[in-house]
Amino acid sequence: MLLKGNTFVAGSQWGDESKGKIADCLAAEADIVARAQGGPNAGHTVWIGEKKYVFHLLPCGILHDHCVNIVGNGVVIGVEGIVHEIESLQERGWRVDGKNLLISDRAHLILPRHLAADNANEDSEGNKLGTTRRGVGPAYSDKAARISAMRMCDLMEFDLFREKYARICDMSDIPEEEMNATLDAYADHAEFLRPHVTDTTAVLHDALEAGKRIVFEGAQGTLLDIDFGTYPYVTSSSTTAGGVCTGLGIPPSAVQETMAVVKAYTTRVGLGPFPSEMDDVFGAKVREAGDEYGATTGRPRRCGWLDMVGLRYSSRINGFTQLAVSKMDVLDGLETLRICVGYRRNGEAVDRFPALLSVLEECEPVYEEMPGWSEDTSAVREYDQLPANARAYLERIEALLDTPVTCVSVGKERSATMARM
Repeated sequence: MLLKGNTFVAGSQWGDESKGKIADCLAAEADIVARAQGGPNAGHTVWIGEKKYVFHLLPCGILHDHCVNIVGNGVVIGVEGIVHEIESLQERGWRVDGKNLLISDRAHLILPRHLAADNANEDSEGNKLGTTRRGVGPAYSDKAARISAMRMCDLMEFDLFREKYARICDMSDIPEEEMNATLDAYADHAEFLRPHVTDTTAVLHDALEAGKRIVFEGAQGTLLDIDFGTYPYVTSSSTTAGGVCTGLGIPPSAVQETMAVVKAYTTRVGLGPFPSEMDDVFGAKVREAGDEYGATTGRPRRCGWLDMVGLRYSSRINGFTQLAVSKMDVLDGLETLRICVGYRRNGEAVDRFPALLSVLEECEPVYEEMPGWSEDTSAVREYDQLPANARAYLERIEALLDTPVTCVSVGKERSATMARM
């Protein structure tokens, strides 16, 4: 039994920690799986046998027939994208209907102009933040500006949507032909999505009162949080436990457990400081072994050793109660492992994660070394059957974070996950 209470599946690093895989495992024991933030910039991958499923907007609980899946008010939704995800799953034989997928009527929409703005920003010099180009940042900007944003409830009242969208197009000098083409498509999308759209806050509060088991599926990672990440190389939403409450309209007391998903090493995509980054040759070896390429963009990820300074910082913000360590099998065959247990800057110890990127760039990692293991762990399904040095590595992680490791993943497939009680 992995699900000990209503659990937030938190990204503890720079994203790509295997949150989708862990959320899918927990969903087997849950009644509800809910997304609170982010948008189609998420890429949550679940393997069932040789079949691969990548979710950008839908919660991973959609692969469990008993689960209700909720896309919360804090998520920004690309209408075409979510329609495509639903239709693709249905074509593959999965049930997706108005009972097992609910979408918040307060969720904001990613419009075509948001996509155009995102691509323009990424193509311009001086604005290369490494976004997924899915329109997420511009949609959140419009939401905060409160002038020309649109919500799912607007789409459900299509005559109102048509009027608002016409005004926005007029303000943005969007040609009438382009506007009409979008409206024609969105009229169809509105009817397709209508059975799913509802007041999800009410659904969640009813579920909490009834004692239902809920998994809150995080997107991105703590070090990409809009407030607490390596700004400006961050995402546009709150990726931490606080974002769960505002992104779903629930009280803090509803989050009973925070399971931090920790990759057995560290990766990040794009620009920004990375103190524990491996050298190019070793990093490339780990990248290939771990298939470290983005599920959404296909971009190669930078690889580094496990960074405890960043993890301790993430734990303080989220309140980790348990750890799920993923991709342990990628470390198979390495003679020596390193854990970054601190930083040094200009000869002085740094024990906190700096806010200023110029300071973080000057931080040098302080490593603790541990012996690796030569055995293949990919077929192991019981914690006690892991190599002794692999168990020692995991137990050192939990000691350094003062948080128990309750889940270990040794492969991409759903079954390659073991609980440790």
